[in-house]
Amino acid sequence: MSATAQIRDEPVTGAAAALLAVNNIEVIYDHVILVLKGVSLEVPAGGIVALLGANGAGKTTTLKAISNLLGAERGEVTKGSILFEGSPIQALTPNALVRRGVIQVMEGRHCFEHLTVEENLLTGAYTRADGRAAVQRDLAMVYEYFPRLKQRRTSLAGYTSGGEQQMCAIGRALMARPKMILLDEPSMGLAPQLVEEIFETVRQLNQEKGVTFLLAEQNTNVALKYATYGYILENGRVVMDGDADSLRQNEDVKEFYLGLSAGGRKSYRDVKHYKRRKRWLT
Repeated sequence: MSATAQIRDEPVTGAAAALLAVNNIEVIYDHVILVLKGVSLEVPAGGIVALLGANGAGKTTTLKAISNLLGAERGEVTKGSILFEGSPIQALTPNALVRRGVIQVMEGRHCFEHLTVEENLLTGAYTRADGRAAVQRDLAMVYEYFPRLKQRRTSLAGYTSGGEQQMCAIGRALMARPKMILLDEPSMGLAPQLVEEIFETVRQLNQEKGVTFLLAEQNTNVALKYATYGYILENGRVVMDGDADSLRQNEDVKEFYLGLSAGGRKSYRDVKHYKRRKRWLT
């Protein structure tokens, strides 16, 4: 991967070195609607990679293509390949993929509202066969990273706050002992303080437990603060990628995704009157 942000016009290379390699995939819904148009990206083992872009750019579709959840929405990958640890995974069921170590935390904090927080967490261990003692150790580990969940463990998940439900969803994914978590819009609908708390925990899990993260996020500023590398999607295409520091300093990213320009932060009224033209559209 390059050390500077760059416009994407070539498929990703070096797939053998990546934990996850998405190579030039196209996704079509209902046999008609082309949503992803040649998306390529890599996620190294032990990394935090951000998939950035506005609502409707194709971020969630990319994650669902990786986790094989498109079928439930009449979508399919019609071109390209997806490799995990060097092996194709497109033919695997979502259940088999979880057993391989890839699990997605869906947008919207999909908890089982009628179950307690602890019961929700335990559902994440349903694919495991290493015994109750091991599951209990991992439950204690989740409570260590999310102490709020321990306090609310007997509460019905549907009666907890949005932040607590997001923690519960991530904790449930951890109970499956994943190698990689696909995290979809973790900041959506949460107060800034809670967003920082959740992203700090993501960083700790990455550094201390070696969990790899691919996160889709509209909040470009916070995503680039915690990610090591980023890809920017527009209209189903990867238009730019680079390490997080380079993307934060890139003038196009400042202008179109961080709301900043050479003169400082842009007002809402100025958003549609771009001073710069997106180079990838020329």
